[in-house]
Amino acid sequence: MARALALGARGRETATPNPAVGCVIARGGRLLGEGWHARAGEPHAEAMALAACREPPAGATAYVTLEPCSHHGRTPPCADALAAARVGRVVAALEDPNPLVRGRGLARLREAGVRVETGLLAAQAQEAHRGFLARMSRGRPWLRLKVAVSLDGRTALANGESRWITGEAARHDVHALRARSCAMLTGIGTVLRDDPELTVRHVPCSRQPRRVLIDSRLDLPLEARLLRGEPPLVLTVSQDAARRAALEARGAEVVVVPAEGPKTDLAAVARLLAERGFNEVTVETGAKLNGSLLRAGVVDEIVLYVAPMLLGDRAQGLASLGELATLADAPRPRIVDARAVGDDWRLTARWES
Repeated sequence: MARALALGARGRETATPNPAVGCVIARGGRLLGEGWHARAGEPHAEAMALAACREPPAGATAYVTLEPCSHHGRTPPCADALAAARVGRVVAALEDPNPLVRGRGLARLREAGVRVETGLLAAQAQEAHRGFLARMSRGRPWLRLKVAVSLDGRTALANGESRWITGEAARHDVHALRARSCAMLTGIGTVLRDDPELTVRHVPCSRQPRRVLIDSRLDLPLEARLLRGEPPLVLTVSQDAARRAALEARGAEVVVVPAEGPKTDLAAVARLLAERGFNEVTVETGAKLNGSLLRAGVVDEIVLYVAPMLLGDRAQGLASLGELATLADAPRPRIVDARAVGDDWRLTARWES
C-alpha cells in the first residue's frame, strides 16, 4: 500500500478533479503490475496496473489507495475490471465517499467472490486524498491559508512592504504548495497592492492552478498581471455590465455569486469552487480576507512560514478577526507539523474535520 500511495502522488497535480489513486498488484511477495491515475478521462490506477501485469493476475492481491469505482464515467468501472481479471483479493485503504460509489465498488467485488479488506494505511490515504475527500463529503474543497509572518505574527510593514519576509528556501516551498493546489485564491486588495501572478514558477509543475479572485466591485485593473496567461476566475457581487464586459474582453471568466450584505458570501464561494471540481485551494491574500474566510468557517488549514525577524506593533497582522471578548472565542487549530525550511520555519495547523 505504501508503494501504491507513492505511485498515486505522481498524479497529484494532474488527476484533478479525480483523486490521485495508486494501485499495486502482487502475488506471494512478487510485483505483477502497478499503475496510477494520471489525468481525468484516462485509465484509472487499477486499469493501468492490470494492463502492466507481467503474468495473469488471477488470484493475486490488488492494493489500491481508494475504493475501486463502480460507475461508468469517462472510463468503465474499475471494480468490474478487477473482478473480470479474477484477482483473489482487493485491499482498499479507504471507502470512496463519492455518492456514485460509496461502498458499491466493494460490494460489487464481494458479489464476484473477491475478498475485500479496507483500512490499510488509512491515515496516510486520507492525507493523500484529503482534497477529494473534503469535496465529496462536505461539498467544499480543502482550503488552506498560506501566510508568511515574522516572529511577532506580522505579515508586512505598516506601509505594505513585505518582500521578502521569508528566505529563498521558503519561497520555493510555497511554489511546491501552489503546484499541488487546484486553484489559487486571492482578494482584490492583494491584487491592487501587490499585483501578484499567483503562478508556479520555482518548481516543476505539470499544470498551473486556476487563479481565482474575489472582487466584489469588479475593481480588477485591466493591466493586472492576473490577466496574463491562463484566464482567471473572477467572483463578484457587482452588476456592472460595462466592467464585466471589459474584463471578459481580456479573457477573464466573471461569475456573479451570492452576496452577504455588500460583500461576497464566502460559504457560497466554497460551494462554487467544489462544483468546479477544485479539490485543494490555497489562499494567498491579506488580513481582511483571511479573517473573513476564518469567520465563515471554510478554512481547513493554515500554513505559516515564520521568519526570524520582528516587525513591531504597527505592522500588519495575519487575520482581521475583530475584537474577541474571551479566549474561549479564539479559533484554535491544532499544529500538526513543524519543520525548518532554510532559515525559516513552516508551521501547519488544522481544524478537526
